[in-house]
Amino acid sequence: MFKTFVVNLALLIVVVAVMVALFWVALPYLPRYTRVPRISSTPVLLTQVKTLSQLVTVKYVLEKVVLLEDESHWYELQFGENRLLMVAHGIVKAGVNLDELKPGDISVSGNKISLTLPPPRITDSYLDDNLTQIIDRKTGLLRSFDKDLEQNARRQAVEDINRAARNSGILKDAGERAKSQLTNFFHLLGYEEVDIRDR
Repeated sequence: MFKTFVVNLALLIVVVAVMVALFWVALPYLPRYTRVPRISSTPVLLTQVKTLSQLVTVKYVLEKVVLLEDESHWYELQFGENRLLMVAHGIVKAGVNLDELKPGDISVSGNKISLTLPPPRITDSYLDDNLTQIIDRKTGLLRSFDKDLEQNARRQAVEDINRAARNSGILKDAGERAKSQLTNFFHLLGYEEVDIRDR
């Protein structure tokens, strides 16, 4: 009776060990459960507004915390996820492209000059690599290192910072500063009356 119990117990252990080994070998070939990466968003904080002298441009300096979490397989949901926490320090520049001026946009009559400006636009947006920091990075137990996670977080941060700069009025600031600087410039050239309008 005891021998039968020992034999049955040994068979059970062997069967369980074989099943675990088969599952481990078959794990990479199981169907994938794909989810869109989950991004926890925080407000974008406007820290500086600077006027740049070159090409009548405004520069916004903004910061944003980006938390990017990625779960890609159904069997990994219980074994962890790839996660990255980043403090993004972004620069957004805007101005008026004077190359878009047409001959009909400028008229001169005596000491008066009239100018119709093209609409302001964002000229550049990027992250400052010296100030952008990865605060935390986690790779789940059954996860491979995701080299694209940081690039995805950086791309998302640039999009959010760009959008925040627009919502904060960067285009309006760029247009107003363009008018102010061009008005001063034409006064220095000797024009007594300067009329600058938006297209």
